[in-house]
Amino acid sequence: MTRTTASGLTHPVAPRSGPPVLLVHGAGTTARLWDRVRAELRDLPVVAPDRRSSGDLAAEVADLAPWAEGALVVGVSGGATLGLALASSEVRLAGAILHEPAVGGLLPGLLAPVAAAFAAHGVAGFGRTLYGPLWSPEMAPDDPGAVERDLAMFRAFEPSAPRRGQGPVLVTVGAQSPPARFQAAGALEEAFGLTHRVVEGCAHFVPIEAPLTLARLVVSVRRELSGG
Repeated sequence: MTRTTASGLTHPVAPRSGPPVLLVHGAGTTARLWDRVRAELRDLPVVAPDRRSSGDLAAEVADLAPWAEGALVVGVSGGATLGLALASSEVRLAGAILHEPAVGGLLPGLLAPVAAAFAAHGVAGFGRTLYGPLWSPEMAPDDPGAVERDLAMFRAFEPSAPRRGQGPVLVTVGAQSPPARFQAAGALEEAFGLTHRVVEGCAHFVPIEAPLTLARLVVSVRRELSGG
């Protein structure tokens, strides 16, 4: 069974039964990042909160925990990093799809280019370096300190293995991303056994560059989790 999506393309109808979906945005963006993905997932129970970008990893995880419990967590960039933190916490996830998270000491220097861009050109330099030309200043949060706090928090992040009993954690990397992102995904697989998959038609900014592809992946993983 298929339906026509917001993009005009056919899309398998997602089963209504199954875990809810939590969409987590990263630094330099807000929940509006997910608008096109949410349009494709309109039949599903989806929540996409605006993070407060406190700069405190434990506080950010605690904020997300009520939505993440029993959910399929989908994160991009810093949102994917928070997904890794949730997977290693006591919050029980149904599963996770995490696009290009930070990996700490597994690949030192991964975030150095965006840190340098922020130091030289502020939020605009940060956003364009991290996300590419489709990012615009209008996508940034209104809080002028949010990006600086997020950047410091994600640069200090160190990943750890998911807790026993967590649902499957899938790491994704954009087919058009630079080699460092593939190396980061490989490092997570080597260190913690996290499977990674390449997403075609995008680099780091997958909710904007390939929203239908990401939505289809969410539907597919959610179906697997629900035994469909």
